[in-house]
Amino acid sequence: MIPLTESSWPADPSEPVLDLTIAGILRHAAAEAPDRIALVAGVPEPELRTRRTYAQLLDEAERVAYSLSSRFEAGERVAVWAPSIPESLVLTFAMAMARLVLVPVNPALRDDETRHILQSSGAAGIFLVSEHRGNDLAGTLERIRPDLPALREVIDFGDWPILTRAASPEPLPPPEPDDVAQIIFTSGTTGAPKGAALTHRAMCNAARVAGIRFGIEPGDVYVMTIPLFHTGGQGVSLEICLGLATNILVRQFEPGLQLELLETERATLTVGVPSMLLAMIEHPDFGRRDVGSLRAVSSGGAVVPAALIRHIESTLDVQSTIVFGQTEACGFISQTHLDDAPEDKAATLGQLLPQIEGRVVDGDDAVVPVGEIGELHIRGFNVMVGYHDQPAETAAAIDTDGWLHTGDLVTMDDRGFLRIAGRKKDMVVTGGVNVYPAEIEDVIATHPKVAQVAVIGRADRQWGEAVVAVVRLTPGSALDPAALDAFARERLARHKVPKDWVFVDEMPVNASGKVQKFLLREQLDRDR
Repeated sequence: MIPLTESSWPADPSEPVLDLTIAGILRHAAAEAPDRIALVAGVPEPELRTRRTYAQLLDEAERVAYSLSSRFEAGERVAVWAPSIPESLVLTFAMAMARLVLVPVNPALRDDETRHILQSSGAAGIFLVSEHRGNDLAGTLERIRPDLPALREVIDFGDWPILTRAASPEPLPPPEPDDVAQIIFTSGTTGAPKGAALTHRAMCNAARVAGIRFGIEPGDVYVMTIPLFHTGGQGVSLEICLGLATNILVRQFEPGLQLELLETERATLTVGVPSMLLAMIEHPDFGRRDVGSLRAVSSGGAVVPAALIRHIESTLDVQSTIVFGQTEACGFISQTHLDDAPEDKAATLGQLLPQIEGRVVDGDDAVVPVGEIGELHIRGFNVMVGYHDQPAETAAAIDTDGWLHTGDLVTMDDRGFLRIAGRKKDMVVTGGVNVYPAEIEDVIATHPKVAQVAVIGRADRQWGEAVVAVVRLTPGSALDPAALDAFARERLARHKVPKDWVFVDEMPVNASGKVQKFLLREQLDRDR
């Protein structure tokens, strides 16, 4: 390919966009590999690890779909408020078969957050577990239900056997590829979550091309730690189904359990956001588990430190891929190849996936030269239909030419590899100069005693905004601000060096492991 001079990437036609649906990919998998294990409950107790073949998963999903079709009309929204239990994944396929729209909900959410999602989506029904890690979901729903006039069906997962009793007397009408399959709410790192409406075609094809780049093969065993209430969890689960592989579904990430599952299930693939991978390699069991069957690791969701990539690859003798995406794009935008140079995997977000067109633009939407920072715009099959019932917000996000304004600040090199510079809303203007948090975070993260860092701007009388670094140290470490300041000054221009250092025991993160910087800003404002 001729080196780029402008930050514009044409759509790669090497993989076609297929007429796929979530219902259809499970039927195909059951026809191709009916006896292969499709789903394993990755619970801590080995004796409780139920297993479903693809034929059994299809049969169960069809039975549940028939039950759902007697309760709901096609196109209605139905929420699933639960951790990653096997029944939740069955519902991913069953709702598609019943032509319903799935609304995944994080079981850690409280009253106001849950009310917002159920109101915004207009959910007609909800599946829930009664309790999750001390959170009384049933009690929350009882309190907020008077504010949910559209909600008419509440189904506890304890009643699951009732849904699977009767077989469908005849096949249900299938969904169309361009029907909305799911409404997944954004992570809310910068404000109130919005419901991104994603089609069957978009979700399945995004998972398919990402799975091809990751190298998923029939018979692979994948320990899946990304929760199903997140777009990444849904997308990876579709990848696994499309790849005719086995999904070891982990209910709640725990690093010791992940290591045990990698060993005992002879897993070939796994996934984790940086905070998960850090927790796994810092776990006492890390050195004594036999994970020799592991072939590749996928990461993303946040900037992945170069040292972590190199450590994972060398210690586990695996290849890795870095995935970059957002809910509005089905969780997949760009990705590194397994055989990319280590420097590219450590420092970039890879190239755009096939059939996705991209450009990096300035404030006037003009394409910038290669290497300059700008906002990433993408266009292609993976872009959401829009935010559910939010036309103004949709118009602000997707322009009239179909470009999704991602809000991510990036650079593109002459090969099309992207590098993150931060979120557009996170950019700090200090003394009239633009400072990009990701650049500073990358440097500070190389300090051996720093486990996690988030850089934000704080209102300042002198500078307009002052650069502040919030730091979580590695377990058992001690470090004073002066030492970190000296470390940063050796590696950063003076205006990029944080004016203040704040040490925390843990970062506020959402379900996908992303730091919620707006909560850090609120905390700093309260502490002033």
